[in-house]
Amino acid sequence: MADKNEELRARVFLRSALPLVKVVADQRPMYRRFLFKADGVVQFAAKDSEQAAFVEMGDGTIDVKQGRHDAPSITLTFSTLADLNAFFAGELKAPAISGITGLPSLVRLLPFLLKLKMLMPDVIPEKPEEKALKVRMLLYMVTNALSQLNKGGDEAMVKMVAKSPDRVFQWTVENGGPAAYLRMKAGKTKAGRGTYTRRRPFVHMIFPDNDAAFDVLTQKVSTVDAVRYNKLRMEGAMEGGKEIGILMQRIETLTTGD
Repeated sequence: MADKNEELRARVFLRSALPLVKVVADQRPMYRRFLFKADGVVQFAAKDSEQAAFVEMGDGTIDVKQGRHDAPSITLTFSTLADLNAFFAGELKAPAISGITGLPSLVRLLPFLLKLKMLMPDVIPEKPEEKALKVRMLLYMVTNALSQLNKGGDEAMVKMVAKSPDRVFQWTVENGGPAAYLRMKAGKTKAGRGTYTRRRPFVHMIFPDNDAAFDVLTQKVSTVDAVRYNKLRMEGAMEGGKEIGILMQRIETLTTGD
């Protein structure tokens, strides 16, 4: 069986990163042409783990679900969960492929998978619209991944959530940018997109624009410097912001394997 760290990495890739193919389809309408008259399921799995996910494609639609599909069009099975994780981290890892007749479905999915490479730290988009897309994808991934750390048993995250009353951590990019939040209470977490309106944020990280959010989310500038140079405004409990910031760095460590 895969070790705990690889299991945790897989939770982040399969439950937080892979679902962003839907964001690509939503934010880049040109990609929907790959889904024209689509009808297939691409399964991702590893031999040494129960973790798995599949992508369902229909005519103009794409969705990601966890687990194993009863009858996928094509299945990509990696020898180990470590290999699956390495694949999603951008390394060349060849899986065993079953269901050759489903190759057209895999071909349709490849442009979306390649777009997920934007999440990697070394990808620096030059065009403003691409930078905005990376910010949106990172924000959605990181907030969901924080919740997955808790659900996957990450020691630091579990400890933080276990002692937490009902608290909301909110991230907002002003001037038309995205927003996302993480809610935690007595050992449980839930991530969401948009602004949480039922409770005032315990910590609210506010970026004035996509450029500022990009610099902070990609760690081009530290949180301290971001505040100093007006790239980030922190409202609420500063200590809570520091604690969640450390856990955000943990996400990058997991996804890059460093």
